[in-house]
Amino acid sequence: MDFVSDNLFNGRRFRALTVVDNFSQECPAIHAGKSLKGEDVARVMEALRVLDNRLPVGIQTDNGSKFISKSLDKWAYEHRQLAQRIP
Repeated sequence: MDFVSDNLFNGRRFRALTVVDNFSQECPAIHAGKSLKGEDVARVMEALRVLDNRLPVGIQTDNGSKFISKSLDKWAYEHRQLAQRIP
């Protein structure tokens, strides 16, 4: 998972959470918004779990504040997910 950001034609900035399967290189989710928080990341992961009826073996992220949130840690713990943080 990672965030990308860009500007709209009017100069307003937006961010997008991208979830990529490292094995297949598929992108099962992109969630965009003006301001994304850790709760949003956990919500996207839960939606993927419910819609696809599958869980990843682990979650790989950087050390960004959205990824070290209590919300995502709680979701990962409840679903027995290994959260690997890379620099």
